[in-house]
Amino acid sequence: MDFRHHGTRITAAEVVSAGTLTNAGGPVGEHCRVTGRMNERVSPVDGQTYAIGFEMRLPLEWAGRFLYQANGGIDGQVAPAVGNFTGGQLRSGLQMGFAVLSSDAGHTGAQNPLFGLDPQARLDYGYQAVGSLTPMAKQLVRAAYGRGPDRSYIAGGSNGGRHTLVASARYADQYDGFFAVAPGFNLPLAALAQIWGAQQWATIAPDRGNLESALPMAQRRLLADSVLRTCDRLDGVRDGMVQAPGLCRSVFDVKRDVPTCPDCLTPAQKKVVQKVFDGARTSDGRRIYSPFHYDPGVATTGWADWKFRNSVSLDPVAHAFVFRTPPANPSVLQDTRGYALGLDVDAEFPRLFATQGVYTESAMSFMTPPDAAQLNTLRQRGAKMIVAHGVSDPVFSAMDTGRWYRELDRASRGRADAFVRYFEVPGMGHVRGGPATDQFDGLGALIRWVEGGQAPEKIVATARGAGNPGGTNPEVPATWAPDRTRPLCPYPSVARYRGGDVEKAASFACKRG
Repeated sequence: MDFRHHGTRITAAEVVSAGTLTNAGGPVGEHCRVTGRMNERVSPVDGQTYAIGFEMRLPLEWAGRFLYQANGGIDGQVAPAVGNFTGGQLRSGLQMGFAVLSSDAGHTGAQNPLFGLDPQARLDYGYQAVGSLTPMAKQLVRAAYGRGPDRSYIAGGSNGGRHTLVASARYADQYDGFFAVAPGFNLPLAALAQIWGAQQWATIAPDRGNLESALPMAQRRLLADSVLRTCDRLDGVRDGMVQAPGLCRSVFDVKRDVPTCPDCLTPAQKKVVQKVFDGARTSDGRRIYSPFHYDPGVATTGWADWKFRNSVSLDPVAHAFVFRTPPANPSVLQDTRGYALGLDVDAEFPRLFATQGVYTESAMSFMTPPDAAQLNTLRQRGAKMIVAHGVSDPVFSAMDTGRWYRELDRASRGRADAFVRYFEVPGMGHVRGGPATDQFDGLGALIRWVEGGQAPEKIVATARGAGNPGGTNPEVPATWAPDRTRPLCPYPSVARYRGGDVEKAASFACKRG
């Protein structure tokens, strides 16, 4: 295959035999794996060599579709371009016949997190890598198959969800469908809120070296049980799930509904729990980030990982070097916990919106979708988007995504559902897991909407209990059927019980409020 594109160097191309890769127990068909680098350069700021690394997998049995697989975290790694976005995806994009692209967003893992010292690497991570790679990938598809893609999609979870929402505003003319899971579209604010949260937990942690000592698992289970006791019945049946999270947020009260005692929750713990769930603020009351839903997913290790560990390891370095203007001194890496717990959040908040010298775009400019409450191009060209978010996501709040959708709906005069559908997943943590039905085919629903005009009135989701072919989620309660199903409902509708087997989605209907 003869392929040339400006600024692009193909480094390898190989045939991958059918069955070499598997997904959910099923084989992935034969395909060609192409790797390469774009826009290679030497930074005048830090002297590092940067490039946008990528991988593209081109299936022998091509369905005529292209998929940009947007990856998570702070990137830096070219994940296998197989088109997986959730933990329980029974069929990957590659299995569905997509030509799939994956990238490192313009820096390597070895350059994490100090790539943020280079202003162009910041911009590539924020949005420009997607802008550079998209036309190249379509040209590569044309070179491989003799024609360009009939339809183009972009999808991802977490930071990949952010990439997707940014693309929906900046590159809507390049894509027909957008699928975002747990989109961290306000990632700089969420990272600072994580640090703020760590500081709150530290005020009550008996062991400052272990923030989880502020709210150990036994007490989080008590909190989860209290949420269920108050809110489980709000959807019409007690089934171990809170399927009306908005209503729960309005009726659940930590001080009143959670037992108070030395071995339960102390008044000091309740005060911090409520403060954290109400969302980060500066000392003078300015909101930094969104509140969070109360949900039984609080009693999971994933929730604790984000609140107590990543908040003093991952979030501080992302803030210090990628989002802060100007970047912090690299000495921060010697003690990220000390940096997080000692940070002056009031002083740092405006630095997320600042520019200075070679840093000509602020973090809130290069990281967030500039037209999030309008999406004019997406709407006008007939493109579609599906967004899904776990109610118990501890780092990117589903309430923030709900706020975004309401703003979009107001700007669209109540017709946002004609081109965007948002689905909350009760119990699900960050991207996957939790006491939830977290296995669902959002990509398939998007294809049916884009190519068949079938707007998703619901998406049936399945639990991944022991024995489920989609993989096992150990946080599925033993009292549930391992393959429990529930309808995910387009926001603001929620699943309400209408009678029948509580393990079956057919026993629930999507209704407003």
